[in-house]
Amino acid sequence: MDPTTKFKIAQFICGDDKDKHPIYRSSSYLTRFFQDSGIDATHDGSSRNPWTASVLDDLNGYDLQKVILRLVSPKLYGGDRAQIKLALMTLNEILAVEGLKIRFNGPVPELVKETPNYNFDDIPEERELTPLPPPNFDNLGLESGIAEILLSRWREVQSCIDSNATVSAVIMMGSMLEGFLMGTMQRNPRIANSAASAPKKDGKAKHFAEWTLNDMIEVAHEVGWIQLDVKKFSHALRDFRNIIHPYQQLVYRTNPDRDTCNISWLVVQAACNDIADWIKKNEFKDHNPDHR
Repeated sequence: MDPTTKFKIAQFICGDDKDKHPIYRSSSYLTRFFQDSGIDATHDGSSRNPWTASVLDDLNGYDLQKVILRLVSPKLYGGDRAQIKLALMTLNEILAVEGLKIRFNGPVPELVKETPNYNFDDIPEERELTPLPPPNFDNLGLESGIAEILLSRWREVQSCIDSNATVSAVIMMGSMLEGFLMGTMQRNPRIANSAASAPKKDGKAKHFAEWTLNDMIEVAHEVGWIQLDVKKFSHALRDFRNIIHPYQQLVYRTNPDRDTCNISWLVVQAACNDIADWIKKNEFKDHNPDHR
């Protein structure tokens, strides 16, 4: 294995880059990691990255493979899926130049051969995230002025994407989703409050101002405002929206990119379309008790 590859693995073990490395290891934790991997190595207090690289240099192929597979073991991360995924993505990126890839056979990681593709002409360029036309917010039947605000936010989100301000874009998309759902609830309070998944307090549905976005999504699907696929993706968008709090972003160890924005765009559009379809079919029927 090339020394550069080994040094990158050493950096991964030390864990200084929180965006790519799931665990930071101080001196004592380096020693513990190698011992847990069956390697007799005790950190001597020197610089962590060079020392770790020297340990890897001294390993035979079998022991080096043990260390690599230990780094993606679900047991190492207590089953934390986010940490396991980050470890797998980073290590596979490092190992690609060696023609190697880690795959899981159930819960067990395995190291397999895979020929890397460095024929750049064969690799499609990253797709440009073209602007989606805004939905017709008037079809949601929201209270006066809200449609104009949503349209303005839609355009502002596109400006964020064009400026590569992806975190801001995703947060604003989450707020738009919340706006759709809250507006629909306010127009159909009996339906929303009667849902089994409506949040309760003292046996009664909470005031809408106390509902979380999670509550809104669950109720919206239960009463038929949004379909199952939109519900699932809306929860994913909700998770990203929560990184408006820096600590939540630290906990999730995530940084939304343009692909995240692309998916989130479609979620917002789909939610709007589902709600508009439901309104067209149901809300203005004479028997609707909320609109007599």
